[in-house]
Amino acid sequence: MSEPIVVQKMPMSADVEEGKSYYWCACGKSAAQPFCDGSHKGSDFVPTEYKADATRTVFFCACKHTDNAPLCDGSHSRI
Repeated sequence: MSEPIVVQKMPMSADVEEGKSYYWCACGKSAAQPFCDGSHKGSDFVPTEYKADATRTVFFCACKHTDNAPLCDGSHSRI
């Protein structure tokens, strides 16, 4: 698999806590979207770490085509 699976064509919101690390699923196979559950094993994909700089709601990319991984950059509007 060289292309990620598009989970949905809109971002996924998640509440994050300052100082905590989150691992974003880059392949689209995780059942724990938008986070990694290890489903990428055996592929060329690896999760992307996101370290929260504040406690807040962030919008993670779910189309897996963002140029600002792991956050949404609006790429879903072009696929």
